[in-house]
Amino acid sequence: MCEVLKVSRSGYYKWRDRPKSARQERREELTQEVRRVYIESRQLYGSPKVAQKLNHEGIKVSQKTVSRIMNKEGMKSRTVKKHKATTNSKHNHPVHENVLNHHFSG
Repeated sequence: MCEVLKVSRSGYYKWRDRPKSARQERREELTQEVRRVYIESRQLYGSPKVAQKLNHEGIKVSQKTVSRIMNKEGMKSRTVKKHKATTNSKHNHPVHENVLNHHFSG
């Protein structure tokens, strides 16, 4: 594999055994926190609300960073449409007789 990638064996093992950088550690911690808030919201929150909640909890993070993490991890907010009543049944107007029942019952 090292030959195909044109990497020396010693370079590969150095890279593999190298400890995680501070940036990588922070990114992994943030990913866990974003996932926690996302799951607690029943997968309803998008990046703005997740970032707001984390900042409220004292974890400083920008919405852009949260958005990047959510995209990478495949987390998308579910949109829930509110029920809208289309019929007003509470009125005093006369209601027409159901003529469909007369045609089919007899």
